[in-house]
Amino acid sequence: MARAVAPRVTKVSEIRKGDTILVLGGKDAGKRGTVERVDRPLTPGTPYRVVVQGLNVAKRHTKPRPRMNQNDRVPQMQQGGMVEKAMPMAVGKVMLVCPRCDQPTRIRHLLLETGARVRACGHCGQPVEVKGA
Repeated sequence: MARAVAPRVTKVSEIRKGDTILVLGGKDAGKRGTVERVDRPLTPGTPYRVVVQGLNVAKRHTKPRPRMNQNDRVPQMQQGGMVEKAMPMAVGKVMLVCPRCDQPTRIRHLLLETGARVRACGHCGQPVEVKGA
């Protein structure tokens, strides 16, 4: 009888919010963008998904609907029309772009003298830091 194997989880996430990435496949292949959000999977075994600013955009048609606040006596109408929204894509379809050497790269993990694990570029070996962190 085969034993169920848990998926491998790294202690340091590969792609984070604020990273510059390159899209490898799909309608936006070859384009670069900044990660807005990383969605964790609800069920084990499914891939992480990333939302990239301005890429994988879908149009959603919305109806005008009444919107009620707690302190409003008369409901206000929410405007209808077409809304462009960036949709999530699988993390396997994107690759991190190193901020130092400006090349798409695989991510290595380095152990610092302080005992912290950091992400590093596979080409130049320099640590990759998230902007704003």
